[in-house]
Amino acid sequence: MAPEVDRSIEVLRRTPDALRALLGGQSDFWARGNYGDATFSPFDVVAHLVGAEQTNWVPRVRILLQHGEAVPFPTFDRYAVVEASRDRPLSELLDTFAALRAQSLDDLYALNLTPADLVRRGTHPALGGVSLGQLLAAWTVHDLGHTHQVAKAMAYQYRDAVGPFRQYLSILPSE
Repeated sequence: MAPEVDRSIEVLRRTPDALRALLGGQSDFWARGNYGDATFSPFDVVAHLVGAEQTNWVPRVRILLQHGEAVPFPTFDRYAVVEASRDRPLSELLDTFAALRAQSLDDLYALNLTPADLVRRGTHPALGGVSLGQLLAAWTVHDLGHTHQVAKAMAYQYRDAVGPFRQYLSILPSE
């Protein structure tokens, strides 16, 4: 396995546990609050990650390895699973995400990717040519960004309660 893949997996395998630690058993106050119009709540983030596991990351790896740049990746609807999951319990979404991620990582390991594989290219529907290494790096940063987004949405719920401390809390908007 290429070292870059192992480094990505270090983060990717921890995301389900990190989200469960932050969100497991939380009330809707924490789980369903967002930080403004057109932003995801923590619940929405988990639903989005479920959708990404189902249709985005490993499926795109497979398309890239099988077809190179000849077949573009399908467009990813970032909101489809979010809307379809509105009535599901968060605990169920967390379990679904953990199971899907475990399967994704098993599938990724089974590919036994080499450094030569990481420079192979595919076609993103909006970005054009991308390498497999870039796709894996984006998957990793995507997880980190959404983990941050969960913390930001949770912190936002106390934006007024912190009073004058707000000026020291960079996760909150200044006003």
